[in-house]
Amino acid sequence: MRSGDFVLGVDIDGVCGDHSEAFRRVVAAERGVDPDSLVEQRSWDFGEWGLSGEEFERLHRIGVLEHRMFRTMPVIPGCAEALWRLSDAGVWIRLITHRLYTNWGHAVAVGDTVAWLDEHGIPYRDLCFLGHKPQVEADVYIDDAPHNILALRETGGTVIVFDQPYNRHLDGPRARTWPEAASLVAELMAGSGLPVQEQLPLTADARGRLRGRLVPPRTGPPAPRPRDSS
Repeated sequence: MRSGDFVLGVDIDGVCGDHSEAFRRVVAAERGVDPDSLVEQRSWDFGEWGLSGEEFERLHRIGVLEHRMFRTMPVIPGCAEALWRLSDAGVWIRLITHRLYTNWGHAVAVGDTVAWLDEHGIPYRDLCFLGHKPQVEADVYIDDAPHNILALRETGGTVIVFDQPYNRHLDGPRARTWPEAASLVAELMAGSGLPVQEQLPLTADARGRLRGRLVPPRTGPPAPRPRDSS
């Protein structure tokens, strides 16, 4: 990270990806029921589905290792586009996630996370896997987990609450959509005294933008192959 960068710490589950829907599909498949029979998640511990702590851990492990939920998780609408706008404006995007709690499943969790980010064209400079988020330095955070939000605020962190049913008892600033989140981040960046760079025209094809950054377009004819001197 360069001196003077404005760092945005972004959670993945419940903020970039729809963890609740991905896990609901896993629970429904394992129970042999229609996913629609499982009501919307309203509590942090999925109490609506009658899961004990032990059952949650068992099903989540199956979800990660067998159903590959981190690879197939639905993306939150507008996430990639909003993060591209912020990146264009000069924001350093640091993704922070606690996904290494499944013993002996770290390779799957990390590999599927990176593949999922690439698939959906989500830009980032850093990708951090850890549970204690105050250890990661950022100017502003976006998170949905009540315990993370409180811990970050206790250490002086500025946190935008990404709206979910289980965090509505917390004070804002609050974003209900990714466009709202991007606007809040831009305001906080401007308020910090750092310049907000002019944003590039936004294409709806976020995956195409990522491919364009990774593979520069060829500007001329291919170089001729060397002749065989034999």
